[in-house]
Parts: sequence; C-alpha cells; structure tokens
Amino acid sequence: MIHHPTNDEERIIGEETALLAQSRERRNPTPLPWLQISIVLLLQVTEPITSLSIYPYINQLVSELDITGGDERKVGYYAGLIESIFFITEAITVLQWSRISDHVGRKPILLTGLFGLTASMLSFGLSKTFCGLVVSRCLCGILNGNIGVLKSVMGELTDSTNRAEGFALMPVVWGTGATLGPLMGGTLSRPAERFPDVFGRGFWKKYPYFLPCLATSAFVFTAFTITLLFFKETVPKKRPHNPSTSENIFIDDSCHDGPFPLSKVLVHPVILSVSNYMSLAFLQISLNALLPLFLTMPLAIGGLGFDPVTIGYIMGIYGICTGLFQAFYFARIIRLFGERTIFVAGIACFAPIFLLFPVMSLTAQSSGVTIFTWACIAVIVLLMSFSDMSFGAIPLFHLWQQWWSLISFRV
Repeated sequence: MIHHPTNDEERIIGEETALLAQSRERRNPTPLPWLQISIVLLLQVTEPITSLSIYPYINQLVSELDITGGDERKVGYYAGLIESIFFITEAITVLQWSRISDHVGRKPILLTGLFGLTASMLSFGLSKTFCGLVVSRCLCGILNGNIGVLKSVMGELTDSTNRAEGFALMPVVWGTGATLGPLMGGTLSRPAERFPDVFGRGFWKKYPYFLPCLATSAFVFTAFTITLLFFKETVPKKRPHNPSTSENIFIDDSCHDGPFPLSKVLVHPVILSVSNYMSLAFLQISLNALLPLFLTMPLAIGGLGFDPVTIGYIMGIYGICTGLFQAFYFARIIRLFGERTIFVAGIACFAPIFLLFPVMSLTAQSSGVTIFTWACIAVIVLLMSFSDMSFGAIPLFHLWQQWWSLISFRV
C-alpha cells in the first residue's frame, strides 16, 4: 500500500528540506558586537559574585549572631536557609521578570536587577539578626531576574553564525565570578582583625562582614553605571512582520506578534532538558552549601575548623579550575566523548565527592588535618570543576530535539 503524503506532510517535508539545505550552506560568521557582548558578560559576573561571596563566612556569621543558641550543630540548618532563600525567591520570580522584559525591554529589567543586588548586599552586611539576613537574601532573589534575561539578550545580540561563540563565553565568565566571589568574601571578612591599621575602628568591629558586602555592591554598582550609559536596548519597539528578517528560529513573528507562548515551548525535549538541569543544579547547590559548612565546623563535631580566608581560597581555586576547564577543555572533551557521556559522567562525579566528606572527617578526627585531607580537598575541587561541564552539555545534547520540536509549531 502506497502512502501519499498529505498537504501538511508535504509542507513539513518541504520546510525541513529547505532548512537542512540552508544549514549546509557555509556562511561567514557575523562579527560579534563586542561592546554590547562585553556588558552582558560583565553582568554575568555579578551573579556568582553576589551569590557565592557569602559562602566563606556565612557559617561563622550564623555562629557569632547567636542564632543557634550556642549549639554549633544547628549552624548548617540556619546557614542553609539563608543560602537557599536566594535561589528559591529567584526561581519564583525569574520567569516573570523575563516575561516583563519582553514588553518593557531588557535594559530596565537589567538595571532593576543590578539595583536590587546592590541594595540587598549592603543590607546583608548591616544585618544583625536572622530575620534581617533572610529578608536581605529574599530581596536579592526577588529583585534579580537577570540570570534569565541575560540569556535572551545574548540570543538577540547574536545570530545563527556566531551564537555558539557568544554563548560559549558565558560559562567562562561565570567561572571568573565564581573565583572572585569567594575570594572577596573570604579575604575581606573581619577586616578589623586582619587589617587593624586601616579598619581598626568600632564600625568594622560591630559589622565584621560588611566590607565584603560593600566590595561586591561596589562591583555591581559599577556594572549598573556601565549598563545605564552604554548598553543598547535589544528589544525593538515594534516587532517586524517579515519572518525572513529575523535570525531567531524560535519565534515566527508573522504568525505571533509578541512573546512566544510558554505552552508552545513546554514540549517533551524541553521538559527533559529542564529536568536534567534542575537535577544537576540541585546537586551542585547542595554541594556548594555543604563544602563551606564542612570546612568551617570544628573538628570535634566532624568538620575541619578552617577560617573564612582559607575557605575563600579553596572555593576561589574551584572557580579558577572551572573557568580553565570551560575555556580550554570543554569543547575538546565534548567532541571526543559526546554530550550525553559528559553529562552522565558529571552527574556520577557527585558520588565520590559526597563519599569523601565522611572519609575526611574520620581521618581528621583521628590524625588532624594532614596531607591526605588536603589531597581529598584537591580531588573534590577537580571533580566539582569537571561536573560543571555538564551544565554546558545539557543544552547541546537536547538542542537538536528542541530545534525540530519548535520548528514544527511554525507549520
């Protein structure tokens, strides 16, 4: 029995054939608008700086504010609440900020997010109660929708010939922020003790963790000023109705004037990709909270008893390793082993990472902090850096499925 294609099937086949033929054509890559791209990358740095700068000292801060009533075993619980409230509030509001930016433009939302980061970090450094710390981090998450908007801006600043090059810079820059944030938080905490000649006055003794918050706020405010003066809006006031003029294959302006409906995007490949990303983010954020807690707690209750400066150096080295992996080895490893293998291997890295914590605790309690302990820390840092490549593998692994699924809605 011979199957004769229907008109819809012929139209789908014709469009897919045209798209495949177009993808085979060699096009010269469009030069990246480096000024605008540089501003986007600068804003990308502010995200890990503000979110990770508190990790080296947050556990000690909770202990010193007497939130736990003197019970050191409760420090992790309260520190975890403070750390997670930022991500919870950001997750609740980030989609809404992105949708608002479709109507009012990207620049106002980016400026609002930067202002929110600046104000909330200053408030965090001046907080002396658990409630104040929680409110500060809530504001930081609620007012900051830049993490989603920045990806939209990057997509609008690039086209099909240079989009991969533009997006490849974002995880490298994230590694830079993941390096600077913990270093700033660790080295600038308790300045009255570390730099008494400069910060020996009473204010710095009363607020021993305000200086790292001030430094991160100054960085974010600088980014705010640069964005206000030099960033150009990427959302046009009126969307063009000719689909041939649009470089974005995910939106067909000829049939839809406005933001692409969310219901049209939630197809199976997209849901699978988001689920994988969520699982990986859950493991990574849990580890980012556990590592400084374990390093801070005294040997008597299973930790290593490090100070914030040492913790900042350790987490800063982790950020450096992540940036180096992303910049020099990510593309080669992906080409050699494939996206799926790298993602599975990255997830598998968390098993030995979590197993090393009780091993270090037992050996440290019996013999103190030895070379073996530092070797275990080095292994954890390397495995964490490798596992971060899974974040880049997820969109690459599901990209072709998402692409064809979204193309089908245009027919």
